[in-house]
Amino acid sequence: MARGSLDLPAVLLVLAALAAVAAAGDIVHQDDEAPKIPGCSNDFVLVKVQTWVNKNERDEFVGVGARFGPKIELKEKHANRTRLLLADPSDCCTPPTQKVAGDILLVDRGNCKFTTKAKTAESAGASAIIIINDKHELYKMVCERNETELDIGIPAVLLPKDAGSSLQNLLSSGEVLVQLYSPDRPLVDTAEVFLWLMAVGTILCASYWSACSAREADIEQEKLLKDGHEIPQIEAGGSSGMVDINMASAILFVVIASCFLITLYKLMSHWFVELLVVIFCIGGVEGLQTCLVALLSMSRRFKPAAESFVKVPFFGAVSYLTLAVCPFCIVFSVLWGVYRRLPYAWIGQDILGITLIVTVIQIVRIPNLKVGTALLSCAFLYDIFWVFISKMLFHESVMIVVARGDKTDEDGVPMLLKIPRMFDPWGGYSIIGFGDILLPGLLVAFALRYDWAAKKTLQSGYFLWSMVAYGSGLLITYVALNLMDGHGQPALLYIVPFTIGTFLALGMKRGELGNLWTRGQPERVCMHTHPPPKESTAPASSES
Repeated sequence: MARGSLDLPAVLLVLAALAAVAAAGDIVHQDDEAPKIPGCSNDFVLVKVQTWVNKNERDEFVGVGARFGPKIELKEKHANRTRLLLADPSDCCTPPTQKVAGDILLVDRGNCKFTTKAKTAESAGASAIIIINDKHELYKMVCERNETELDIGIPAVLLPKDAGSSLQNLLSSGEVLVQLYSPDRPLVDTAEVFLWLMAVGTILCASYWSACSAREADIEQEKLLKDGHEIPQIEAGGSSGMVDINMASAILFVVIASCFLITLYKLMSHWFVELLVVIFCIGGVEGLQTCLVALLSMSRRFKPAAESFVKVPFFGAVSYLTLAVCPFCIVFSVLWGVYRRLPYAWIGQDILGITLIVTVIQIVRIPNLKVGTALLSCAFLYDIFWVFISKMLFHESVMIVVARGDKTDEDGVPMLLKIPRMFDPWGGYSIIGFGDILLPGLLVAFALRYDWAAKKTLQSGYFLWSMVAYGSGLLITYVALNLMDGHGQPALLYIVPFTIGTFLALGMKRGELGNLWTRGQPERVCMHTHPPPKESTAPASSES
């Protein structure tokens, strides 16, 4: 099969790095800029605001609890349904004019401190206060450092502007009851288990495909040697369809990826996300059709079509099977792009993403451990910098902001795999960036190619232990994710030391590190390119 564009892997390597972060979604995190003080030491928690209008259940909104006041009830069955009243005056900076007897007050943000609003509402007899933000986002309600008398006895919840407006509209429909509670997230969600299996399975399939392609190339080369033909010299990225990464590319990766990430961060908007969706769809078409053609080619029914070619302008020789499959791939990708906001669109995104990663790992190759170590080490530093250290420069994690698409109305950028959290009361998605699968996958695929070329068993080779190392590193990532209360983690922080460390330790122990580091291929017995001269078959004679 002819490959349409061999510069695609290089572009995809950059795009893969743009979302190299594992995250559990839209949870509210702790904030060092809002320190805890006596009377104002609550953890920031998300709060469900369930509503009933004239005793009929209506919408549910999500807000965030304040640093001050009592903790909000965890379980829904223990939370009371309480009448909601619109405060008058609306800012609740002065005592309300109406009688409040255990009701919940709905107030507007502004004109005084959050703590002042809560104290005023409590003095009037309110059981809780819901504050409507003046922006379409959640905001952390904190206390000032010089506040001392903070013995506030009612909970306070902040709603984003759109949710607050909807709640105000409900009040015009009749009596409104609300219920406030903040359920805990499960320690481990099944979405993380499936995401782990998806990542490991993707690398497994891609590695075997890469190794099979390498074996076929070696067999063809040996045939040419035995027949006494010269082996054609194929440049990297030539007609073989394979691209080898060199040291310069491995190091340049960090620079280029960082530039793209900054561009995304600065230009993140609706139109820019649309551009990323188009790029992802183009890559998805390439990945999906490559994988489908490879699978269908295994069948005798489709093999003749896969081995028959036609010349297509710009693309060169293309098999009939590719021409037959391509329209389906284009339609699939376009439909995902159009309907990507639907609840089940994540399935199409994951299919396109997995086939894209598998295709890139099959095309792009690490020639030796030296290049693999350089690439992953650079990605390791890159990931840590843009997840953690970038906060010091930009006051927020650039990588996480880009991955979640915080500055857009999109649910994250498309360059990641995602699965909805199934048993999480807050919903959302568990995500993993392409880079967390693709970059380590290149090293694991190199391990399997080396094992097959050296005719190593599964246990005596490097592939099995590389897979175990990757799976363990990703598992530790999710453990850290849960320990950090769902805060996005740079997965390569854990994966790279596991994979590179395992490779170096095994290579050193087996005495093969030098060969792995430079050659990337096992020692082979040299074969003659020309048959040796035939010995004379004439009978020997001796004269005495």
